[in-house]
Order: sequence, then C-alpha cells, then structure tokens
Amino acid sequence: MITAVVRYKLPPQIDCAACREHFHKIAPNFREVTGLISKHFIWSESGWAGGVYQWERIEDAKAFYTGPWLEGIIQRYGMKPQIDFYEVFAVTDNTCGKVELFKEAVASK
Repeated sequence: MITAVVRYKLPPQIDCAACREHFHKIAPNFREVTGLISKHFIWSESGWAGGVYQWERIEDAKAFYTGPWLEGIIQRYGMKPQIDFYEVFAVTDNTCGKVELFKEAVASK
C-alpha cells in the first residue's frame, strides 16, 4: 500500500468555506479512480490544502497525478502541488478493530 500526501498553497480568494465547498463538490468524483483506496481532503489554517491518498500501487498513483488532474490543480491554485509518496508498513484501523501488516515492499522508483 502507498500513501501520497499532496499539498498546495491556496490563493487568498479561497478561504476555508470555499475550500470545503469545493471538496464536497468533487469528493464523489474519486469513487472510480483506478487503484485508489481512499482520499482524505485536508485543509489547514496556514493556507495549505490537499489530500492524503491511499493507493494499492505506486503506478496507479503516479499515473493519476499527471495529465488532467495536474492541469486542474495548477489552473485552480496557481502552482504545482507538492507530492510525497510513502510505503505503508502497517495500519491500525480502530473502526474495524484490526491491525494489518505489510511484509513486502511495493514501492518502485
């Protein structure tokens, strides 16, 4: 499993309410993204926003963060996003009452 943390600085005209409204509008569009397990839409008082994504494979993540998605981010926020990829070694899910351990490396360079 791969976690990607995507961040971008919001322009001054996009405040918390506008960011939340936009995220609520687009969230359903992520239901059909290939390889995406989950996405957390995030916002900070510091003026940064983005997402924390869980992916099945690094290849799916890297393919998604190009083309139309990237062009949309640049157009809306005026900058390329900062994207960091992390390999997930373990997950504690208190909602489901389980711990999942990953033994094999899945990240590729």
